[in-house]
Amino acid sequence: MRLDKYLKVSRLVKRRTIANELCDAKHVEVNGKTARASYEVKQGDEIAIQMGARLIRARVLRLTEYATKETAGEMFELL
Repeated sequence: MRLDKYLKVSRLVKRRTIANELCDAKHVEVNGKTARASYEVKQGDEIAIQMGARLIRARVLRLTEYATKETAGEMFELL
């Protein structure tokens, strides 16, 4: 699954276009390396998102194409 789509489906980022812009601005890292929106996310990847002064770090637990509000939190764990 693409990184921008994963960020949107897991609700780490509100909209996919915002996730895309964060990747383009090099504010998203996967496993310590700057990642593009087209990066293929795998289970176990560690994602770091810099939004202003806020840093969000999460580990990918599951990959699903669709998630409800209740199940989105099961897709990752915050570090």
